[in-house]
Amino acid sequence: MAQGRRNGTPAYQRIQGAILKRIEAGQLKPGDAVSSERELARIHGVSLMTARHALATLESEGLVERRRGAGTFVAPPKIHFNKLMSFTEQMASRGLPACSKILSSSILDDEPDIAARLALPSASRLIRIERTRQAADEPFALETAYLSAEQFPGLTRAGLERGSLFSALQQDYGVVLAHADEEIDATAADPKSAELLNVARGAPLLRIRQLIFSITGKPTIYMLGLYRSDRHTLLIRRFR
Repeated sequence: MAQGRRNGTPAYQRIQGAILKRIEAGQLKPGDAVSSERELARIHGVSLMTARHALATLESEGLVERRRGAGTFVAPPKIHFNKLMSFTEQMASRGLPACSKILSSSILDDEPDIAARLALPSASRLIRIERTRQAADEPFALETAYLSAEQFPGLTRAGLERGSLFSALQQDYGVVLAHADEEIDATAADPKSAELLNVARGAPLLRIRQLIFSITGKPTIYMLGLYRSDRHTLLIRRFR
């Protein structure tokens, strides 16, 4: 019975749950060693194969990483770009608090290309907010968001250092975001981004240009993001 289900939960999922609970409680931090397959099998009274399956599944989800000859360790948190979620939501799904540092916020009226992307007249006033996004006490991304100043008066800085832009738009302006069109390529860290993201100059970064639409189909945010390639994974499903 110990190796099968308990209260309807497969044994390997119970092992995963125990490991995740320790990670979420801060008892296991990124880089910390996780119990070996043999230790997990002994502790939970399961076969070595069941313990191995539990760790393999956690590894496939990016929660742990297995190093040949060294063991299994808690993986650095990563963002998976397989769903339109705010950074705050992404980190919450990993049990990590997220925070932002606003580098600048301003009103511009000389960005006709971005205004056009947002389906606005060329001379429209735009809010520009530049932030670093942080979790686990380290920077993950450098993001610059552009929005209509007319549609979102008073948005600059308000509540964005600890909160989510997505949530602010919904709670304060009644705008619900639905989907994004994205352009993705690679770039190298220039001196500014290298310093802000704590990477070497020339380090590879993932650059994503997002045009984010509301549920009414209106383009609402244009986002330019530079993301540390060692902290982000892009998942793509292809059909034949």
